[in-house]
Amino acid sequence: MDARKLKQTGIWLAFLILLAAAASRAADHEVIFLWPNGAPGSEGKTADESVRVTPEGDHVVSSVNRPSITVYLPSKENATGAAVIVVPGGGHAELWMDHEGYNVAKWLSDRGVASFVLKYRLAREKGSTYTIEGDALRDIQRAVRLVRSRAVEWGVDPDRIGVMGFSAGGQLAALAATRFDAGIGGATDPIDRQSSKPAFQALVYPGPLSDVHVDLSALSKDTPPAFLLGGEDDRPDMVQGLAEYYLALKRAGASAELHVYTHVGHGFGLRGRNMGPIATWLDRFLDWMSARSLFKSK
Repeated sequence: MDARKLKQTGIWLAFLILLAAAASRAADHEVIFLWPNGAPGSEGKTADESVRVTPEGDHVVSSVNRPSITVYLPSKENATGAAVIVVPGGGHAELWMDHEGYNVAKWLSDRGVASFVLKYRLAREKGSTYTIEGDALRDIQRAVRLVRSRAVEWGVDPDRIGVMGFSAGGQLAALAATRFDAGIGGATDPIDRQSSKPAFQALVYPGPLSDVHVDLSALSKDTPPAFLLGGEDDRPDMVQGLAEYYLALKRAGASAELHVYTHVGHGFGLRGRNMGPIATWLDRFLDWMSARSLFKSK
């Protein structure tokens, strides 16, 4: 084997080891069902989650009938008080849990940001009766409420809980940031009395926002501040949609920061094989959080 092939083999082995470690770490973290007694709209659905592993080692989940969050907490010494609901993508037909979920949550929690990886119900899976604007949106709203309800226990500032979504998860994050309430008055479940409004939104190569009816005309200066990121080689409608969302936020008086990376396409997430500037996009996100004063004072 020549040196070049040996080097390539070494890179792939390192990448596979990274994925295996991420999956192992995920198994060590607490999983909390959003509705312990069953999610509204999932009555009678008892099928277990399905997990397939790609040749590259990615864990891809489908058949989600019990939406949940996987908890990644920073050490008390390192905690910033900020929290992020991490929302993987997969076209609303499946969930890519590693590079758009567990890897991101581990990276953020190591740097003091509590992270919660969301498994939500899938509206475009074959045979699904779920909807994006009904069930999947309700799942991310419930995740925000749940984290807020346990903020003291988890060392989180209830006013610094945001959402970060990838691809289809980015669509959900945008919906959560534009359709929220101050809590469901009179709800028997105390979690539902919590506000569903995220403190901020991070959309990473989101799917077209028009496809899920994100209402740009409803944006205002009170819309949660946005960190927007994608690649110039992504589908044109996705790049255009990201730019239009940025401009609509600015016109509405909301805060927004936009990054579009050269020679980058869709689906990069957080992978060991990411190279160049895109390998450090999460550092830019932390810079943005710091500039927004989302970290507690030391």
